[in-house]
Amino acid sequence: MSQGFCLEVSGPFACFTRPEMKVERVSFDTITPSAARAIFDAILWKPAIAWQVQRIEVCAPIRWISVRRNEVGAVVPMNTVRSAMKSNAALSLNIENNRQQRAGLLLRDVRYRLHARFDLTERAGEGDTTAKFAAMFERRARNGQCFNQPYLGTREFSCAFRLVDPQAEPFAAPEELDGERDLGWMLYDLDYGPPPHASPSPLFFRALMRNGVIDVPARDSEEVRG
Repeated sequence: MSQGFCLEVSGPFACFTRPEMKVERVSFDTITPSAARAIFDAILWKPAIAWQVQRIEVCAPIRWISVRRNEVGAVVPMNTVRSAMKSNAALSLNIENNRQQRAGLLLRDVRYRLHARFDLTERAGEGDTTAKFAAMFERRARNGQCFNQPYLGTREFSCAFRLVDPQAEPFAAPEELDGERDLGWMLYDLDYGPPPHASPSPLFFRALMRNGVIDVPARDSEEVRG
């Protein structure tokens, strides 16, 4: 088991979409473990490691904003993609013919502290050690390096991040988050199962926020349900 790391992430907008909302985009009250894991993956992803989010700390009051956004309501069919690859033809999608306007209930002015650690996977090689990847992640996080820009739920809502030492900078929750709040069933992550991968199955857990802190159970815990 590796040491733990703490990232502080922030952004003007965020949307961690509830899966039960089929048309309009409505966010969960806070960042989900899957979205938090994606931020760690964006900084350091290797087949030899797997990130486990352990705690989410909500550093800013929960604020909402309602907006209308333009979205593309279609994808390029796979057969069209294969034909274009074989014939070396141009591939395009007419946005004007597939534009959809949808309402969204988003979060605004968000800031979180994300605590996570990683474990070595069965794909780790002989030279792969936890110390090696821990040093790699710490260096990249301190220098602001990432494989792709981390985002808060959807790619249009990019976020800033920095590595935090919780001992030097203790967490202080906003006063309005004092006490316990039941956030209901929250998306935990997607289970792709063993290869060959079928359609992923969503996993959920009952999220309880106590004084601005959500403790995230382990993936193999009984609290995580498919």
